Amino acid sequence: MKKKSQPTEIIYGYHAVNESLKAGRRRIQRVLIAEPAESGRKQGLFALAERCNVPVKVLKPEKFRSLVKAEGHNGVAAVAGVYKVINLDQALAAKKGQVPFWAVLDQVTDPRNLGAIVRSAYCAGVEAIVVARNRSAPPSPAAVKASAGALEHMVLVQVTNLARTLQRLKKEGFWAVALDADGQVAVFEADFRIPLVLVIGAEGRGVRPLVKKHCDFSVAIPQQGQIGSLNASAAATVAFYEVMRQRRYGTCGKTIKEDY
Repeated sequence: MKKKSQPTEIIYGYHAVNESLKAGRRRIQRVLIAEPAESGRKQGLFALAERCNVPVKVLKPEKFRSLVKAEGHNGVAAVAGVYKVINLDQALAAKKGQVPFWAVLDQVTDPRNLGAIVRSAYCAGVEAIVVARNRSAPPSPAAVKASAGALEHMVLVQVTNLARTLQRLKKEGFWAVALDADGQVAVFEADFRIPLVLVIGAEGRGVRPLVKKHCDFSVAIPQQGQIGSLNASAAATVAFYEVMRQRRYGTCGKTIKEDY
């Protein structure tokens, strides 16, 4: 009986392929390089692929473009197994330490926004990102490219219902905090040195009322000037780094448990 082949996809862009090889979380069938292949970065990929026992194929530019069918590929791509997400039980079983830092994305549907948020989240120490199976951008090659490969290192959790997920996480000891333009307190005034799940809403719409209802409280990013609020990825970055700042340097604003 013939063995069933595993589904694959083509990831593209130097950083996406480089980080996928380094992460080793999914099987890379082969790396594709467009001529010319003499640049330093491409040669570095040759060496990394060799260490990972992954074959490299050099292609004529037109053949490469016909296979990849995407912009911004930098002449680098790879045929890889599809990105693996996990469920909530698996994520909780793998939870690290007593003060976890997770994020929930509520209906972030643009893969570029997903990628940008994941990139900031990974750099700021977010351990897992939770998204709904429906009405959320999938971890597609476009999202991996937009994350500069950070998605290859991030734990991505898919759930059916975000409101019920927040209820479960709160029972597990998390505090759920919504990032909201009309938040109860400035993001710089809250104490984030607690088991935290930060909830970030979609571009323009923010966190949905039903999801916000299950948060313990909300925080806002102070602004000046007359333009609208920051976009989702920029706002998320500010909040992520405020959490990291407090945890790394031990300074914060109010104490959540006393004030809320």
